Amino acid sequence: MGAAQVRDSHEQPAGFIRRYVFSTDHKVIAKQYLLLSLAMALVGGFTAYLIRWQLAWPETDIPGWGPIGPDNFNAIVTMHGTVMVFFVAMPFLLGAFGNFLIPLMIGARDMAFPRLNLMSFWTLFTASVVLTVSMFVPGGPAAAGWTSYAPLSDNYIYTGVTWGQDLWILAVALEFASFLMGGINFLTTTLNLRAPGMTLFRLPLLVWMEITAAVVFLLSVGPLIAGALMLLMDRKLGTSFFRPDGGGDPLLWEHLFWFFGHPEVYVVALPGFGIMLEVIPVFARKPIFGYRAMIWSTIAAGLLSFVVWAHHMFVSGMDPRLATSFSVTTILISVPFAIIVFAMIATVWRGSIDLATPMLFALGGLATFLIGGVTGIFVGSATTDIFLHGTYFVVAHFHYTLFPVTFFGGFAGIYYWYPKFFGRMMNETLGKIHFYLTLVCFNAVFIPLFLAGLQGNPRRIYEMSSYDFLKPVQPMHLIATIATIGLLLGQLPFVINFGYSLVRGKKAVANPWQANTLEWMTDSPPPHENFRTVPIVCRDPYEYSVPGASRDWIPQTEPEPAVLATAAAE
Repeated sequence: MGAAQVRDSHEQPAGFIRRYVFSTDHKVIAKQYLLLSLAMALVGGFTAYLIRWQLAWPETDIPGWGPIGPDNFNAIVTMHGTVMVFFVAMPFLLGAFGNFLIPLMIGARDMAFPRLNLMSFWTLFTASVVLTVSMFVPGGPAAAGWTSYAPLSDNYIYTGVTWGQDLWILAVALEFASFLMGGINFLTTTLNLRAPGMTLFRLPLLVWMEITAAVVFLLSVGPLIAGALMLLMDRKLGTSFFRPDGGGDPLLWEHLFWFFGHPEVYVVALPGFGIMLEVIPVFARKPIFGYRAMIWSTIAAGLLSFVVWAHHMFVSGMDPRLATSFSVTTILISVPFAIIVFAMIATVWRGSIDLATPMLFALGGLATFLIGGVTGIFVGSATTDIFLHGTYFVVAHFHYTLFPVTFFGGFAGIYYWYPKFFGRMMNETLGKIHFYLTLVCFNAVFIPLFLAGLQGNPRRIYEMSSYDFLKPVQPMHLIATIATIGLLLGQLPFVINFGYSLVRGKKAVANPWQANTLEWMTDSPPPHENFRTVPIVCRDPYEYSVPGASRDWIPQTEPEPAVLATAAAE
C-alpha cells in the first residue's frame, strides 16, 4: 500500500470509562502503559533496595521491611529481574513511547487495530496483577532467577516454591501475548497508515527502531512460549522435558531461554537508542549523521541477535569449537552498534549544543552505554567469560547495557515529549538535579560491582562474610548499597516534577523545541485523531541548520526550502 493513508477513524467516546479506562485511543493507551511501568518501577526499585541492604549489612533489619532471610533472598532477586525487564523496560519503551509516537510520527490518526491495542494493554495489566499476586501465595514467589533455569524452576523440591512459580510462568506468558499483539499493531500501522510523502526512508529513526524491535520480538519469543508450556507440563503433568531423572535435559531450557533472552536485550535497547537519536539532533541543531547507515545497522543488529545466544552458555560444557563461533558472532554484533554510537557522537560534534534536560539524559545514556558495550567484549569472549561468568562483573555489565537505554533513554523521552503527552512543560532545574543525581549514583553503584566481579565474587550469594575469600569485597558492596539508596532518592525530584508539572507546569506550545518531525506539527497535547488535516510529508526528518535557510529547522511538512535568496543567487 506504500505511503497511502488508510482512513481508520473512530469517534471520541463521551463516557469516562470508555474514554480513559477502556479507551481505543493510542495516546490514552500510551499513558496507561507509562503509568503502569512507572508503578512497577517502584516495585523493582524497592526490591533492589532490599537486595543491596542485605549485601551491605547482612542479616540486619531493613528499614521499612525487616530482615529478609536466606529463604527469600533468591525470590527477591528473581522478582527484581522479572519486574525490571518484562514489566518496566518493555512497557516503558515499547508500550508507552511506541504507542504514543508511532501514529504521530508517521502522520496517522491512530493505530491500525485500536481494539487490539486496548486488549494488549489490559493483557499486560492482567499479567502485572498475576505477578503481584504470586508474591503473596503460600510458598512464596518464584525463586529460580529471572532466567528461571531448570531444574530449579522445574521441581518445587529445589526451591520450595509451588504456586509462586506457576503464577510466574503465567504472568510472563501473558506479558509475551500482550507484546505480540502490540508488535503486530506497530508493524501494520507503520506499513499501512503513513501520511502521503512519508516514505520508509523519511521515517524518524525511533520508528525504525520500534518496528525492528517488534520484529525481533515476534521472531524470537515463539520457542520460549513453547518452553514455558513444557515447563508447566513438567511441573503439573509429570512430563520430563527438562528433568534429568526422567530423561529430559535442563540445558534445553537454557537454549530456549537465551534464543529469546539475548534478542530481548535489543528489543529493549533499540527503542532506547531511538529516543536518544530523536533528542540529540534537536539539541545539537544538526542533521543526524549517517541516517541510512543507522537503519541498515539496526536491521543487521536485529538479524545478528539470533545467532549469539550460546555465549551465555560457555560454562555449560559445550564443545569449545562451538564456543568459538558464538564468540565471533557476539563480537561481530558490536559492529552495527559501534556504527550507531559513532554516528551519535558525530551528530554532536561541532553542534550548537543546548544542554537542556532531555539532551543531558541522552548524552548520559550514550556515555554509560559505551561502558556496557566495551565490557560486553569480555563476556562475549569464551576465554574471559569462563572466569567472569556468574560474577558481579556480569551484573554490572548487564546494568550498564540496559539501564542507559531504559532509564537514561526513557527519561530523555519523558522530558522531551512530556509537553506533547500532557500539554505542559517540566521544570528544568528539577530535571537537571534529577539527571546529575542519577548519573553520579548509577556509576557509584556499578563500578564497585565490576571490581567485585573481577575478584571472583559470585552473584546470588546471600551473605558474603561467611566466605573468607569474599570478605575483601565487602566494602565494594557497602559503597554500592549507599549509592543505590542515593540513586533511589535521586528519583524524588523526577516524581515531584512529574506531578507538579501536570498541574502547575507552564503550558506548552505545539513545538517548544523547534523540532522537525510530525508529532510537533500538531497541538500539545494532540486532539482526538491527532491532526486536524492529514499532513503531507515533503522532507527528511532531520534537516537542521541547512546552509542558507532562514531558520535552523525545517519541518517535514514544509513544501518549499526556506533558503535565503542570497544562497540561491550564489
